[in-house]
Amino acid sequence: MSDRTGDYIAGLFAPEDELLAALREEADRTGLPPIAVSADEGRLLQVLLMSIRARRVLEVGTLGGYSAIWMARVLPDDGELLSIEIEQRHAEFARRYVQRAGLADRVEIRVGRALDILPSLDGEKFDAVFLDADKEPMPNYFEWALRLLRPGGLLIADNTLWGGRVLDDAERDEKTTAVREFNRRMATDPRVLSILVPTHDGVAIGVVRE
Repeated sequence: MSDRTGDYIAGLFAPEDELLAALREEADRTGLPPIAVSADEGRLLQVLLMSIRARRVLEVGTLGGYSAIWMARVLPDDGELLSIEIEQRHAEFARRYVQRAGLADRVEIRVGRALDILPSLDGEKFDAVFLDADKEPMPNYFEWALRLLRPGGLLIADNTLWGGRVLDDAERDEKTTAVREFNRRMATDPRVLSILVPTHDGVAIGVVRE
């Protein structure tokens, strides 16, 4: 998708408000990695969550809280979003903006390695899981997501084209191999009906079968 097309879609469907623009500006200025979702991806997440009337959402990879705010804004008043972030500095940044957005009552950010925290959630059920974190554990995240999602729930993952590297069989580094394996499982596992949408860097979307 060209930059011009992306700008058109974002400007029409997903214009940033002052808070989200301020979050992005401060994140860039203070050196947070420039890997947050785009505004139109934030709107895509909102559409997906509203389509299943999501109340409980799990996010793996908070960063500055940009995607968490997009998602939490469409949850019901009793909704909950649990976001896992490995970096304490990123979590503190995100909590500050979640508070400014008036969403502290429905967003919880836990600090630690996702693979250490996910087992503590075993037995809980979520309506949606959004994966946007380190790539090497993606196949493990896939299994945990299916374990934690209710039937009819959504598994959503960002960066599943991985800059196009998943298309090149010669690319064999650990991250690319993990993303490629995640995509294979999304495409072939009978527990989930999935598609990879080639927007930006690829968004994989799957519905857990009843």
